[in-house]
Amino acid sequence: MKRETLFLKLALVLMGIPILAICIFVVPGIAEFAAELYPTMPYLKYLVLIDIYAAAIPFYFALYQAFNLLSYIDKGDAFSELSVKALKNIKNCALIICGIYVIGMPLFYLMAEMDDAPGIILIGLVIIFASFVIAVFAAVLQKLLTHAIEIKSENEFTV
Repeated sequence: MKRETLFLKLALVLMGIPILAICIFVVPGIAEFAAELYPTMPYLKYLVLIDIYAAAIPFYFALYQAFNLLSYIDKGDAFSELSVKALKNIKNCALIICGIYVIGMPLFYLMAEMDDAPGIILIGLVIIFASFVIAVFAAVLQKLLTHAIEIKSENEFTV
């Protein structure tokens, strides 16, 4: 493992550990809290669990794809179709997370309305905005990398 990407790979691992801890320890409490706020809607607990856990799956897949992308950089295959595919997968995962939280926004609204805490809505909006920014950034990198690969292949033919 090269030193250049070792820090970034470590950062990916350190990004995954807190989310795993939140999914194990915090999310069940949030779901119970939602069920206590609306005792007439006991299914709300399961909707909260499904919403948050469904967003965790593409998050970890995107981390895996980012790890693969760093591995391609280590191998010297940064300008390859595999890198473009990894960026496309990261973009799609970010859009899926954005979509999941947009669909789950009414849950955030219900919890914020009953608990009189508008910060809950703000947390949901920050997650939506951050995942959308990541999707746009990955799309731009994907387009630039595709263009760079095209230029590289044209240069190989001219020599």
